[in-house]
Amino acid sequence: MTKSIAHRESHPVWRRKQQGAALLTTLMLLLLLTAMSLTMVLSVSSDMLINGYYRNYRSSFYAADSGLNIARQSMVSQILAAVPATFSATAAPIPPGTESAVQANILSYYGQNSSLNSGQSANSWPESYKISAASLALVTAPPQPVASTDKNGNITAYQYTYNYSLTAVGQSRGSENTTVSDSGSLIINATLKPAGPVNTSFAAWGMFIDQWAVCSGSTLVPGTITGPVFTNGGWTFGDTGAYTFTDPVGSVSGQAGYAHNNGKCDAVAAKSDKSGNSTIAPTFQAGLNLGQATIPLPPNDYNQKRAVLDGKGATGSAITNSDLNSVLRDVNKNPYPSTGANSGVYLPYTVDAQGKATFAGGGIYVKGNANVTLSTTGSSAQVYTVVQNGATTTVTIDPSSNTTVVTAGGKTTTINGVPTQNDPSTGAVTRDATMLYVDGNITSLSGPGQGKPAIQDGTALTITAANNVTVTGDILYKTEPVTQTQNQIPGTPADTLIPGNDNKQVFGIFTNTGDIQLNNSQSNGNLEIDGSVATISQNGSGGLVNIGNGINTLTIVGGRIQNQIKNINSTTRNVFFDRRFAQNGFAPPWFPSTTVSTTGSESANLTSSVQRVQWLNKSSYF
Repeated sequence: MTKSIAHRESHPVWRRKQQGAALLTTLMLLLLLTAMSLTMVLSVSSDMLINGYYRNYRSSFYAADSGLNIARQSMVSQILAAVPATFSATAAPIPPGTESAVQANILSYYGQNSSLNSGQSANSWPESYKISAASLALVTAPPQPVASTDKNGNITAYQYTYNYSLTAVGQSRGSENTTVSDSGSLIINATLKPAGPVNTSFAAWGMFIDQWAVCSGSTLVPGTITGPVFTNGGWTFGDTGAYTFTDPVGSVSGQAGYAHNNGKCDAVAAKSDKSGNSTIAPTFQAGLNLGQATIPLPPNDYNQKRAVLDGKGATGSAITNSDLNSVLRDVNKNPYPSTGANSGVYLPYTVDAQGKATFAGGGIYVKGNANVTLSTTGSSAQVYTVVQNGATTTVTIDPSSNTTVVTAGGKTTTINGVPTQNDPSTGAVTRDATMLYVDGNITSLSGPGQGKPAIQDGTALTITAANNVTVTGDILYKTEPVTQTQNQIPGTPADTLIPGNDNKQVFGIFTNTGDIQLNNSQSNGNLEIDGSVATISQNGSGGLVNIGNGINTLTIVGGRIQNQIKNINSTTRNVFFDRRFAQNGFAPPWFPSTTVSTTGSESANLTSSVQRVQWLNKSSYF
């Protein structure tokens, strides 16, 4: 039996029947593996397409939702900006028609694609949005505003309720977009306080002139003048052009002067005057107030100098070398000399036993004359370049990293912390802010070049000099807060707050004993200063004066405060009041201030809240 089986297994016919079986099996397996691989590729590809589609959709959704939040906050900010600094208790504080103007501004400014990729998110996933529909209207019942009264029937507060709706379209990478709508109510509360003395920054004036006698031989330059205007003397108007004042105009003098082309100057208690064929009738959109109380002037700059040391700036006494020695250090961590110094850059910081430096004050102290250049770097850092006698010191203040870096003479010191403005009574930090005090003349102050930003978003800065400040080039905000041409925002005049551009950037220049001198070195002859400039003190004679070549166009975005009117030698002068200075005490840090007796009630507190009643994703896919 065994032999028979062996014989059969070796039979050639049987072997031929098995030929090709292995090949067929291999091909079948290969086909199966190929099919499985294709299936896996298709599955992975589909998952990637689905995930990419979902990712782009979610990104566009978040972009649309962010757009709603931005536009809604802009609505609130614009309504609050419309409330004047002072108003009668019996007059509603928000001007009629504000809601229509705000609605138009939102559609105009946000009605086209706006990127969310700026600042620290510049390199993040691309997202943009636009507001496709917006409405804002006062509720009809109860009639608006709703007034609150005390037990004697005196109005103490006003409340406004606006119904709003917004629709935003968000887009990311790819063609996917998402439409999201939001509606609800904006509630604005304005709480009043009785008229009385109010501490007011001089930045609250678009123009303030201390000394100017009526019919003294000079006249105010004609044109449109924005912001509150006041003089401790009197105004004299000429007939060489038209005057338009958009805000209240006041003077201590009970008369205004009108200098006619026949050589006659009339001093009268009136808003206009005629002599012969000459009629002078300025347009006072918010009134001419004659015979007002004198505005007290700051006696010195001790507060600004002290602010460098402690961030409070509250003092009535002069700062001594001992004060400086106890707080200030140079780049090498050496204290300010107890016997004084001729030059150098010093900062208030402490050094522990391990050599760690920690910021402990409000700014930068420069002893002696200096050239100062302001510039920005990155998305948050402000750079100060100080040159004295050929030696350069660079100070970089970066709130995002909470560091102040000083470089001079090949040495670099990193200080933990940044300058801050602190509450004088409690010492609590109120905001990041810098006082740059130059104990001498600033022989050149400018930005990094014409048209280039000098003041970083978020930077609050005041530069004070013990003597003169000479401006040699543009000093520009990175982001402009107000418009500089009519209809820059359709339907609005120049000097209108730009929605979304209030990044808390603010700049001021102050000298108590000198002039702010203009010595423009820019090739096209134009010069722009973004900030409030003040040359003001008791019995002072400071002013804004040109000591160089004639200026084609001088532009100031802020205001100018002067003891005296001086020659600026400019063909065109544009001053656009920064209307943020009229809101809730906003001003450059430690800017000179005064006490003002108001004649109406003042909005002591503006608050807002949002009640959202509907939020809807209107897209047809998820």
